[in-house]
Amino acid sequence: MGYEDKQVYEAVILIVDDVEINREILGEIINEMGCRSVLAENGVQALEQFEKHKPDLVLTDVSMPAMDGHELCRILKSNAQTRDIPVIFISAFGESEDVVKGFSLGGNDYIVKPFISEVVQARVKLHLSLHAATQKISENNRRLQVSVMEQVKQIEQERKNVLYALVNMAAENSFYNTERIKRLQQNCRKLTQSMQFSPLFADCISDSYVDTMEVAAPLCDIGNIGIPRYVLQKDTMLSDEERELVQSHTEIGAKLLKDLYVTSDFNDFIQISIDVANHHHENWDGSGYPAQLKGKEIPLAAQIVSIVDVFCALTEKRSYREAYSKEEALQIMDKESGEKFNPDIFQIFCKIARQLC
Repeated sequence: MGYEDKQVYEAVILIVDDVEINREILGEIINEMGCRSVLAENGVQALEQFEKHKPDLVLTDVSMPAMDGHELCRILKSNAQTRDIPVIFISAFGESEDVVKGFSLGGNDYIVKPFISEVVQARVKLHLSLHAATQKISENNRRLQVSVMEQVKQIEQERKNVLYALVNMAAENSFYNTERIKRLQQNCRKLTQSMQFSPLFADCISDSYVDTMEVAAPLCDIGNIGIPRYVLQKDTMLSDEERELVQSHTEIGAKLLKDLYVTSDFNDFIQISIDVANHHHENWDGSGYPAQLKGKEIPLAAQIVSIVDVFCALTEKRSYREAYSKEEALQIMDKESGEKFNPDIFQIFCKIARQLC
């Protein structure tokens, strides 16, 4: 027995008619098929039976007290859980208008009184088979979609792995270590989460944005992969030419990331990463680089990373100085609030200082 045949012969058929003899006749015809019949006198009773028996097909008269067949059909077709269940109207000769209206409400077919057993069974079997085939196609499509999405996620993860490998290479060029990258990630997440509770930012920061910020933040300096190591590791004052070369890491990183713009979900991550890489050295007063963006012209992700990146830099040891304490770092940064940093974000940052690593 095939899938569709099994679905037919194990089916539950709901018969809805206010005339008892019609219900009994149809019930016998349905039972002869090997299906199970469930009877109801009107639409109200039919909906109650739906809760109990989960019918696979509905045979319904049109004209009934309490709730007629048209209203029953409308309710079933407007519900996502029942809209695909076939509805066959019971009609008498000369009731063409009722049949047309039934089709307009989503009805699938009609049978005519007096009932001919072979016709009823053929129509019911046809629509049960179609319904079973449609369900099978839908399930196959769902499985295919899941399989495709899993492959897409795997490809996206592989791309992220490549990016993080480049980040590590760029960090080595700059004398950064993996601890710096982890601190940047964790602190960006803590700051972004805290911003969710502020009425100034709650509307533009979702849980998924917080997650994306955490994985995108370390890509801020990925462009350092294209800067000579001797320049990045120089411990004396840079020349104007060298300073310009170092500043180009923002555009190098953004260009690298733009070339990876592919699928929609991955694009959310990539777009935020591009914003971070390209604009984390913009200043709130417009004095930064590379585009001299000012205030809210600067992408929010870049504003967040800008603050955290400076904090992490100040609180780590350099060849020419010891690491500043958290309190000392915040005092230094406070002098630049409103010039280098968004003052609203910096205030939130100061409130969570104890949570920072």
